Amino acid sequence: MRPVSIGQWSPWGLLLCLLCSSCLGSPSPTTAPEKRAGSQGLRFRLAGFPRKPFEGRVEIQRAGEWGTICDDDFTLQAAHVLCRELGFTEATGWTHSAKYGPGTGRIWLDNLSCSGTEQSVSECASRGWGNSDCTHDEDAGVICKDQRLPGFSDSNVIEVEQHLQVEEVRLRPAVGRGRRPLPVTEGLVEVRLPDGWSQVCDHGWSAQNSHVVCGMLGFPGEKRVNTAFYRLLAQRQQHSFGLHGVACVGTEAHLSLCSLEFYRANDTTRCPGGAPAVVSCVPGPLYAVSSDQKKQQQSKPQGETRVRLKGGAHPGEGRVEVLKASTWGTVCDRKWDLQAASVVCRELGFGSAREALSGARMGQGMGAIHLSEVQCSGQEPSLWKCPHKNITAEDCSHSQDAGVRCNLPYTGVETKIRLSGGRSPHEGRVEVQIGGLGPLRWGLICGDDWGTLEAMVVCRQLGLGYANHGLQETWYWDSGNTTEVVMSGVRCTGSELSLDQCAHHGTHVACKRTGTRFTAGVICSETASDLLLHSALVQETAYIEDRPLHMLYCAAEENCLARSARSANWPYGHRRLLRFSSQIHNLGRADFRPKAGRHSWVWHECHGHYHSMDIFTHYDILTPNGTKVAEGHKASFCLEDTECQEGELGFKRTPVSPVPPALPHTDMCQSLSDVSKRYECANFGEQGITVGCWDLYRHDIDCQWIDITDVKPGNYILQVVINPNFEVAESDFTNNAMKCNCKYDGHRIWVHNCHIGVWGRAAQRDQGGRKRPSFAHSLPPTLVLCPPTCLCISQPLNFSPPSPQWVCSPT
Repeated sequence: MRPVSIGQWSPWGLLLCLLCSSCLGSPSPTTAPEKRAGSQGLRFRLAGFPRKPFEGRVEIQRAGEWGTICDDDFTLQAAHVLCRELGFTEATGWTHSAKYGPGTGRIWLDNLSCSGTEQSVSECASRGWGNSDCTHDEDAGVICKDQRLPGFSDSNVIEVEQHLQVEEVRLRPAVGRGRRPLPVTEGLVEVRLPDGWSQVCDHGWSAQNSHVVCGMLGFPGEKRVNTAFYRLLAQRQQHSFGLHGVACVGTEAHLSLCSLEFYRANDTTRCPGGAPAVVSCVPGPLYAVSSDQKKQQQSKPQGETRVRLKGGAHPGEGRVEVLKASTWGTVCDRKWDLQAASVVCRELGFGSAREALSGARMGQGMGAIHLSEVQCSGQEPSLWKCPHKNITAEDCSHSQDAGVRCNLPYTGVETKIRLSGGRSPHEGRVEVQIGGLGPLRWGLICGDDWGTLEAMVVCRQLGLGYANHGLQETWYWDSGNTTEVVMSGVRCTGSELSLDQCAHHGTHVACKRTGTRFTAGVICSETASDLLLHSALVQETAYIEDRPLHMLYCAAEENCLARSARSANWPYGHRRLLRFSSQIHNLGRADFRPKAGRHSWVWHECHGHYHSMDIFTHYDILTPNGTKVAEGHKASFCLEDTECQEGELGFKRTPVSPVPPALPHTDMCQSLSDVSKRYECANFGEQGITVGCWDLYRHDIDCQWIDITDVKPGNYILQVVINPNFEVAESDFTNNAMKCNCKYDGHRIWVHNCHIGVWGRAAQRDQGGRKRPSFAHSLPPTLVLCPPTCLCISQPLNFSPPSPQWVCSPT
């Protein structure tokens, strides 16, 4: 009902309205509930388990009947409105897929859409009360900030009857409680109840129970334990039992989901003839601490990894990607639940899943979507063993990529390091705790050679996400009373869980620049960029050009030619160039920005542009054993958004010439629906690559080549590395390199098997000939078949599979 204009009232009617305080625009008794301005007639409660008092499944009572809300289109804005209805100031998160267990009764709201400013959930758009096509496996939940609204009256909020529930589980070592190595893998099972920690009676305790407990604690499996020893030990100790009759199936993600019974307060006899339940867990490869555990992991058959996580800011979380037909692809989130997520987590060496993520919460993938409607029982050894549906491009989009957050073992590494002096908890000078068996003390780290990879490990160890910057000078941050430098020579690959796992000088400290001014610091962030090269395009656009020297003066000025070009007979003669296009996508969750600000960019008069990064890409020709025979580099002539896509990485065909304009066209990628571009180099604009966009360096611009004039015929490896010096932080550096097999006979070149390779500091060390690069996950080969008098230019007409067609240009 719309408000009534004052002009439509008679004076007496207006006076009567004011006296009755039934003000203008008040709702009529016949107004539909979903349009009502207040929540009269509605009652709210948080339900489900395991949960805390300020989180849970949202239930609404309408017309005397309790029901739930479907998670379709549910957002944080809707969670804000519901948390205020429940008496909390705001929401800090929301959950889907019945994280707190499925409800019962009606599903009152579906496709709920709120702006976040509504006074009542009734003001939000929806399909209408009781109109839903969901099941209770899609019930939505909220996580509210543990802060009550001032003066809130909870007459419309009903708390679920306070049943006892298991809030937390831990293993308490029965012996040797000193400085034991973490994580604790064996001990007495203890559960946290409202009145404190209690033991669990071992009557009827099974391997399935142990499996659930180990999963909660971050371990993929369990092993048998010497119960006789623990029973003997239990006779000499006093115990407080709070739980018995535990009966798990083994697929539960939390002990609270198992059948169990709590002892009552007046139970005088507890666990007669029994003892505390004991569990021994098997840690995953990342968390094996003892030599026996490491040997056990090494003895397991190591097959090819077919599942991985990408895009997560913390260990054990990320977008799920699976390997099929030598190609990595994502998983659609349809019917994605905790059972499927737990299978992924355990397969990767973590515990059960803490959360099953949908809606590309860990960023959108690129390329194929291999699986949909995955339905696991929770007992499968691999995600590929679960029933699933193979999908086509129309069935799902990358905006529906599934992800996971896994339970991790508690290692305590975050207590051995801290940040000081920063403007926020996410930045500061790095301080480490040392002492071993002696007294513990805090010290600083020498800033020599400190960089992004080392900073990544620090941020991961502290649980602060990714590294934005690794700083070698921190004079602007106060070090307080900590002035001693206790660690130097730190070199990390970027994948370590703590600085202890990185190489360093040990107890001997050798620092070139002394003083607290030159100590290490970090700036951390929850998000980061992630660059990925479109390898198919490199393979499809590669060709050879003999370019006259008089056209290469600018390229020589920027050092884009081989060293032998310096002694060439300028301007006569030519250089033989292997040219190709490169298309670089940002698949991360933050924009890729140059490390240096505009004030320090370098102007190059010859080409007429600024360089925001001296070296943005390395191009190399390597022998099969890794020896470099030709190289090129590409400064960031211009980092900008060439094209963007919205929602997913789809492509449409657009003719763009990969060869000189006189020659026929080929196809390249362009987004299905463009979005606004944030970075553009024109007029000294800001440089960068926006999330979901890509930067295209065409084959026909200077330095987009490798000078192969001096390369002899043979078999080689073409390698392209983005951000090779790790100047700009990324969430994943391992996908920054592309490698191709390359055969050159002096006149023609055959580029094939292009794929994203493994990159990082370890891979850099392996380029001295000690390790031959592998070539898995490849593309079909393309072969140049041209007369010796022609330049060979590859021109595939289709993206998959490439169907090459070759044309020749007179030399």
